[in-house]
Amino acid sequence: MPTTTAPAAPCLLLMSPEDNCLIARTKLAAGEALTIDGATVVLPEDVPLGYKVARTALRPGDKVLRYGALIGTVTAEVAAGAMLHTHNLASDYIPTYTLGADAHSFIGSTH
Repeated sequence: MPTTTAPAAPCLLLMSPEDNCLIARTKLAAGEALTIDGATVVLPEDVPLGYKVARTALRPGDKVLRYGALIGTVTAEVAAGAMLHTHNLASDYIPTYTLGADAHSFIGSTH
């Protein structure tokens, strides 16, 4: 049986082979060196449990896939190993992550 290499360190979870993000299985610390797709990546920031980490470097306009499905669009440069969240990722489903004052117009809309 051929040997296969895991796409990422055990503390990161790949949900689907085509995903360009990984999920933190534990709290990760800035400066921690991890292996992602055979390359050593040093985490630029702390990553909380359950948050997304970029599998590869991403540019504004790139689409992010999780579970093999589109979840959002990158809004700023993201290095491999950097956290993906509201500061660099916009949802492709709702106009805001907080569902604040503008949510009423969206929820009541026909689109």
